[in-house]
Amino acid sequence: MPPRLRRLPTLPARVGGMEVRIAATPRARLLGLARLTARPACGLMLPRTRSVHTFGMRFALDLVWLAADGRVVRIDVGVPPRRLRSCRRARAVVELPTGDAGAGPESGPAPTTVED
Repeated sequence: MPPRLRRLPTLPARVGGMEVRIAATPRARLLGLARLTARPACGLMLPRTRSVHTFGMRFALDLVWLAADGRVVRIDVGVPPRRLRSCRRARAVVELPTGDAGAGPESGPAPTTVED
């Protein structure tokens, strides 16, 4: 795992079998998963956001959009580099390497999926 992700706090639940780090600092939010040469072994949650971009990405992402109460409101699968995505009902998003969002959360209540 890259050092810049290793230092971030960890979400208590796993998503798609992956550990999820929280982008708790402005620098972590700015860099996100961009410019990594290999798929990371973790996902990244961006709290307080309704839109993301994949500029600077070297692999596609699965985006899990979350409501304020943590429910899944939408999942965008296989978003390629150099794209913009947004979800008006979301209050956070979890970025995962493509193929890792399908299993959903592994602890906590079952998510409710609502289309935007």
